[in-house]
Amino acid sequence: MHNPCAVIPVYNHESAITTVIDALLAQGLPCILVDDASSQSCARVLDGLAERERVYLVRLTVNQGKGGAVMTGLREAARLGFSHALQVDADGQHDLQDVTRFIEASRAHPQALICGYPLYDDSVPKGRLYARYLTHLMVWINSLSLQIRDSMCGFRVYPLPPTLAVIDSARIGKRMDFDSDILVRLSWRNQPMHWLQTSVHYPLDGVSHFRLFHDNVLISSMHTRLFFGMLLRSPLILWRRWRP
Repeated sequence: MHNPCAVIPVYNHESAITTVIDALLAQGLPCILVDDASSQSCARVLDGLAERERVYLVRLTVNQGKGGAVMTGLREAARLGFSHALQVDADGQHDLQDVTRFIEASRAHPQALICGYPLYDDSVPKGRLYARYLTHLMVWINSLSLQIRDSMCGFRVYPLPPTLAVIDSARIGKRMDFDSDILVRLSWRNQPMHWLQTSVHYPLDGVSHFRLFHDNVLISSMHTRLFFGMLLRSPLILWRRWRP
C-alpha cells in the first residue's frame, strides 16, 4: 500500500514553516515536524501547528543537524505506518506546487526513490552553485555511476523500508552531508531512482544554516569516506549492477 507523508526538519524557521505546512496539508499530505532543538519562539509555533489534524511533532532536545533530524523523521514515519516520506525543507526553498507530481511519481513507481534535481532562480548563492559541480563529480566517482543527477537537492520521496535499512546499517552524515551520503549508499544497493526537475528558491525566510567552512569540511570528509567505502565494495556494487 502506498501511504505517503512529509518529513520536515525544523531549526528556527518559525516565519516560514506555517506556509510550508499549509501548502502540504492543502495537497492532502500528512506532515511530521522534527524540531531540531529550536528556539522557544520557534517551538511555540511548532506546538501550535501540531494541534492541527494530520500534523505530528517530534522534538529533539539536542541539535542533531539536518540529516539527524531527517533520519529521526523517517523512523517516526515508519512507526506511524507510512510507507513513503517526502523530505521537505522548512525554509520554503522547495517548490511545493510539485508535491502532487512527486507523490504521483512515487505511486506509479513505489519501489523507486523519487529525486528532485534543481532548477535555480537568481536567489541561489553563486558560491554554492559552483561548488555543486565538484560534488557532482565526486558523487559519480563514489557511486560508480552517472545515475545521480544531483545529490544535494533534498526534495525527494523515500520508500521507507530500503532507506531505513541503509540508515540502520551505516554511519550516515547527520548534517549538510546527509543528502549526498544517503543517496550514494542507496545507489550502492542498486536502489531504483527516478528524477524530476523542480524549482528551488533561496530561502523564503532569509535564514540559512549552511556553515561555509564547517559544512564544506564535513562534505569533503564524507566524499573521502565514500571513496574508500566504494573501493572496498566495488566488486559487490558492480555485481549488483550486472546481474540479471
